[in-house]
Amino acid sequence: DSVAPLQVIRPEPCGVCGSRIRFGKAAVKCRQCQLLLHPKCREQCPSACVPRPHHQAWPREGVLADFAPPMPPLVPTLVVQCVTEVETRGLTETGLYRVPGAEQLVREWKRRLLRAGGALPALSSVADIHVVCGVLKDFLRGLKEPLVTFSLHPAFLRAADIPDDAACSTALRHVVSKLPPANRDTLAFLMLHLLRVSRSPDCKMDVLNLSRVFGPTLVGHGSANPTPLAIMEDTPRQCKVRGFPRCRVYPGRCRHPHPPSLPAQVVAQLLSLPPDFWRGFVGTEQENLVPT
Repeated sequence: DSVAPLQVIRPEPCGVCGSRIRFGKAAVKCRQCQLLLHPKCREQCPSACVPRPHHQAWPREGVLADFAPPMPPLVPTLVVQCVTEVETRGLTETGLYRVPGAEQLVREWKRRLLRAGGALPALSSVADIHVVCGVLKDFLRGLKEPLVTFSLHPAFLRAADIPDDAACSTALRHVVSKLPPANRDTLAFLMLHLLRVSRSPDCKMDVLNLSRVFGPTLVGHGSANPTPLAIMEDTPRQCKVRGFPRCRVYPGRCRHPHPPSLPAQVVAQLLSLPPDFWRGFVGTEQENLVPT
């Protein structure tokens, strides 16, 4: 039998029906072509492995650099277009990035954007801005590795855990500078965007909320297939990072009943860096970020 049963650690779409297979659910994967699907969709799967088509301008999966433009800042057009649309008409929406968009529409628009490649269809026709937010998050989640790469994942966690503010900031800047250029530029672009979202009183999405949403997406785990133990280790019983929102009332450690995960704490510390640091990566070529 060429199909292997498994338990989903990282949510992925079913290769037959397209619906997302959620964390902890059972799935099957073809040992030959790596097609992942629901057990109930197995009967609809073709008996012979079919190679994925190569006609689309962008790959369906890949590292961030596969989607980046040739000229700096190296931010994928899809990311720029989604962020531009959100900032144009979404900064008055409550729960931006927290409220989910319709899953079917998110999948459909992500598919259309990936097929289009560089010249993207206008997102202004998407009535629900939460769908646009969902497309951006789903694109970032679908990369072969998160913006905080697997190799630098431990360094980001160590830097964010430094108790001294100045030393923590210095360490984080150093680790950010070691990211691949496309990852670094895109991370900078997103940090500036999330800071603007956090400052919108209508969104009601402070740094704490945004960090919880984007921690798993931008930082994730230290490997593509983390063990259950690794996932548990990323969910601390106490918040060890100083300066996290709502933690300042407790010097040293947070006693919040639901402390943020370590990836969320990393994002919170990244958002605490000065905006001018992030603008240094994307500010000088800002005119190149105008979406097509």
